[in-house]
Amino acid sequence: MGFVKEFKEFAIKGNAFDLAVGVIIGGAFGKIVTSIIEDLIMPVVAAMVGKPDFSSIYFAMGKGSELIPKGASLAEAKKAAPDAAIFAYGNFITVAINFFLLALIVFIMVKTINRMKKKEEAVAVATPPAPTKEQVLLTEIRDLLKAKA
Repeated sequence: MGFVKEFKEFAIKGNAFDLAVGVIIGGAFGKIVTSIIEDLIMPVVAAMVGKPDFSSIYFAMGKGSELIPKGASLAEAKKAAPDAAIFAYGNFITVAINFFLLALIVFIMVKTINRMKKKEEAVAVATPPAPTKEQVLLTEIRDLLKAKA
């Protein structure tokens, strides 16, 4: 019974629960960012400079590389020469560009959210809360005691 109790305490602790919520929100946020990149940013980039897909750029070397027809796609090259060593650096370039765009979008979103938080904090600091009824009553009592002394 000690194991179940210990597990229950671990699972209900705030940190474990917050982590679980963070992972779930992070997964959903990842889909939003992916959609921003694939559906909003990449079409604009593709319209300006063409579709930035370098995944078919490769360099074949070694045994069997001579069997690859000139201008063949990466999939065709792998099929034509399964024993050849294919250095597919184009896919890395595509992934690196996507990572850069993803990091840029996340940075812009975080910067915007931080700017909005600072504005909210400035408004909260600028307007102090009105005193409660108890504070008003205590202030009046203090003032009466000072007047008697």
